[in-house]
Amino acid sequence: MRRRAVLKAAGIAALLAGVGTGASTRGAGPASAVLWEELFKEWVPEIFAPLPDPPEHTEAIVIGSGFGAAVTALRLAEAGVRNTVLERGSRWPNDPWREIFTGDDLPDGRGFWHRTSFTGVTKVPMSFVDFGGVLDVTEYSGIDVWRAAAVGGGSIIFTGAMIAPERHLFDAVFRGVVDYDELDRVYYPRVRQMLRLSPMPSDIYASAPFTHSRVWDEQVRAAGYTPKANDSNFNWDIIRGELAGTTRASATAGRSNLGNSNGAKFDLNQNYLRNAEATGKSGIYPGHRVDSIAQEGNRYVVTVTKLAPTGEALRTRTLTCDRLFLGAGSVGTSELLVRAQATGALTQLNEHVGDGWGTNGDVVLARGANALAGVGGGVPSASRILDESGMPLTLENWYVPGIPVDTGAIASLGMVLDPTRTRFGYDRAADRVGLTWSTQAQDQVLAACRAVDNRIAERGRAIVDYTPIGYDAQAVFTAHPLGGAVLGKATDGYGRVHGHPGLYVMDGAALPGSTATVNPSLTITAVAERNIEAILRAGR
Repeated sequence: MRRRAVLKAAGIAALLAGVGTGASTRGAGPASAVLWEELFKEWVPEIFAPLPDPPEHTEAIVIGSGFGAAVTALRLAEAGVRNTVLERGSRWPNDPWREIFTGDDLPDGRGFWHRTSFTGVTKVPMSFVDFGGVLDVTEYSGIDVWRAAAVGGGSIIFTGAMIAPERHLFDAVFRGVVDYDELDRVYYPRVRQMLRLSPMPSDIYASAPFTHSRVWDEQVRAAGYTPKANDSNFNWDIIRGELAGTTRASATAGRSNLGNSNGAKFDLNQNYLRNAEATGKSGIYPGHRVDSIAQEGNRYVVTVTKLAPTGEALRTRTLTCDRLFLGAGSVGTSELLVRAQATGALTQLNEHVGDGWGTNGDVVLARGANALAGVGGGVPSASRILDESGMPLTLENWYVPGIPVDTGAIASLGMVLDPTRTRFGYDRAADRVGLTWSTQAQDQVLAACRAVDNRIAERGRAIVDYTPIGYDAQAVFTAHPLGGAVLGKATDGYGRVHGHPGLYVMDGAALPGSTATVNPSLTITAVAERNIEAILRAGR
């Protein structure tokens, strides 16, 4: 029966191609760009407000504003350490009725960081004007990396799942550098409390937008698995408001990768960053791209360019600090360190800088529902399964991003315990830091996830097989880049960079390419809490 349904899947593919053509009419010519900019000013005037200038010298500078950086800024401020947070992206507001962020289905320039086209995991081609949107898609040989460009970092563009890995898998990855028991006893609970993590309530799980979550659970149970509930940072009361019509639909309408306009995600702007600013010791400066870092005597020097949302460079300055905390994400932090090492701006970095980078084994999968009925497009992920029959992997209930119609697809995000690692290199002629990802590694994680998902599809009686049209599994991207300045190698066990006292790595660059088959955000945040506590306690 699944094979006979290939024609239906082919029809869906044709529909998706049509959607892509429609999206491409959104235009990227000069006249269109002016029109879109005026619309953006009308829709989100806040991001066009004049940007304040950071002080020339601060006791500490924090580069980035994602999970690790936000933790760092707050804990420094609470300890009385004045700090400056530099973020290249804009600071986006929330509103219960305005469309602050664009949708995944027909995105405009608010969605992407200075690019004019995008073809996502659903293979829908889209084009739009160049603008400083929230999702940076960085293309490397063999892999596209999705990363944030906004105040709040990855908390703006992720699907909210924050999960602790299994102890034995964590230990296999971290090899004793980080004590799982310590995280489990102290730092995971601290983060859960700060971010108000909880599983999806039963009334939301039973609602129409989450039909796909219930079907997903039915299918994995039929295949012999017991789904585990996922903790999430979504505000369930706001989602209830969406269901009741008291706020604009967002999380219930397939919106997540490009932001939730009504604040349905309890992102870092609503906790760590807000609390840091409330101390009066932390200043957050959006629209400030860090171009390079260096050390001069006992101070660190940071070259920063102020950017308009349109990408125009407004001013370039040199800032200084006594201590420098890198929280620009795996790619951003690694780029700064690798370039500084290659150009001689940081002369004492060791041979491990740039090494140990991985994709967290990300794979996106689709199988058919077990009935010809709507499955909804709710975003928060309800559940997951762990399979250790081959390469250990997690499949997590996901939504189908970027599709404005109900296709009947049941989506999963796979995360495989893939040992593959690569390193960043520096191209002096182009002044570019880059990497190459192994196609063999991609094939291995695809094969591992396909085997599990196909078994679920067969036993769960999925009526559509997406394999013939290439929609069943893809590993062309990662939303979870990790490594490049790994704990215990480029740094000590707490993020202190070897050779440069006062320089620290506080984000996903410090993690060894994987968080052991789960989403990295909880572990990144917990490790940052652990590390900054040790740094402040020791005074260095």
